[in-house]
Amino acid sequence: MAEKTYVMTQAEKEQLEQELEEYKLVRRPEVVERIKIARSYGDLSENSEYEAAKDEQAFVEGQIQILETKIRYAEIVDSDAVAQDEVAIGKTVVVQEVGTTDKDTYHIVGAAGADIFSGKISNESPIAQALIGKKTGDKATIDSPSGSYDVEIISVEKTA
Repeated sequence: MAEKTYVMTQAEKEQLEQELEEYKLVRRPEVVERIKIARSYGDLSENSEYEAAKDEQAFVEGQIQILETKIRYAEIVDSDAVAQDEVAIGKTVVVQEVGTTDKDTYHIVGAAGADIFSGKISNESPIAQALIGKKTGDKATIDSPSGSYDVEIISVEKTA
C-alpha cells in the first residue's frame, strides 16, 4: 500500500526539519535526563516523576516519528509554477464575502503546515478547495457546516 504524501512548500518542509532537529537534539536528551533523575529516587512503582517523564518520552518519540514520516513523504509544490494571480499552495489570498465589507486573509499550505490561528489553512480544507485554481476577481462558493456562502477573490500573492 502506498504511503500518503504530504503536500507542502519547500519552506514548510524546512520548518518541519527544524522542528525534528529540536525534538532530537534538545527535547529527547532533556527527557532522558529527567528519567535518570527520577530513577535515582528509588521505588519506581510509586514514582510520579518517573511516570511523567516516561509519558513525555512517549510523546516526544511519537512526535519524532510523525515529523520523520511527513518529511519522508513530502511532496514539494512550487507556487511559481502557477499563474501569479492564481490561488495555490504557497499563496496568500484575500477574499471578501459577497454583500459585505468583511475581508479575510488565508495562507494556503499543505495539511502538514496548517495552523488556523495564524491564518494558515490546509489545501484540503473546504475553503482552500473552493479557492484553489481561481484567480483575482473570481467568485467562489464555500460550503461550511452553517451553510454555503460566496466570496470574491480580492488579491493573490506568493506567501513570503
